[in-house]
This record gives sequence, structure tokens and C-alpha cells, in this order.
Amino acid sequence: MLKEFRDFIMRGNVIDLAVGIVIGAAFGSVVTSFVGDILTPLLGVLSVPDFATLSFQAGEASVDYGLFLNALISFLLIAAAIFFFVVKPMNAMNARRARPVEEAAPTTKACPFCATDIPVAATRCPHCTSQLS
Repeated sequence: MLKEFRDFIMRGNVIDLAVGIVIGAAFGSVVTSFVGDILTPLLGVLSVPDFATLSFQAGEASVDYGLFLNALISFLLIAAAIFFFVVKPMNAMNARRARPVEEAAPTTKACPFCATDIPVAATRCPHCTSQLS
């Protein structure tokens, strides 16, 4: 039973998944810090206020819609940061790597008489001995 557990844990896909989750969590904290510590304060330069104090009373309940607006702005900033700093550069890198490779000039052609492949420079087919133009 212990051997089966060890084999399960040592599978490549389980290890890859674990590494992916740890890297994803670390990357998430970097993006959150970038947005919270750099992009959000820059909103003050654009005269975007902090909406945290906005709320209204609905009977006995207090509806803090300002916190929702701050969360929405944070989400949009995170999405923009990921798009412009991760997705766009990766797409550009993949496009550069996927440039079409020029095809080499063909070295053979089909004989019009017997349909076998012969060298492009041939003037007579070596298979059927027909004169080629």
C-alpha cells in the first residue's frame, strides 16, 4: 500500500501540478502587490477617489457599495496587468517562434510518361528512358 502511494506521489503529473500551484500562488501575490502598491496609488494621480466609505442604509442594513467598487477596480487593474505584462509578451514571443519556415526548392519532379520521381535537372527519365523537355 505504501508503494502505491509513493508511486502515485512520484508521478510526473502530480509533481507538475504541485509545482504549478506553488508558482501560481507566488505569481498571484506578485500581481496583487503590483496592483495594490503601484497601480492603485497611481489612480490618485488620475483623481480617482477611494470608494471605501461609500454606503447607504436600507432599513437596518448598511450596503457598502464603495467596497464593491474598489474590488471591481482592483479586478480590472489585475486583469489589465496580467494582459499587458504576461499575455501580450507571451503572444509576441510565440508569434516570433512560429514564423513560417521557407520551403526548400524541390529536388525532384514527376516524369510525365511513367509518373516516377526523377531529379529536376534530368533530361531523360532513368526509368522509362523517355526524352524530357
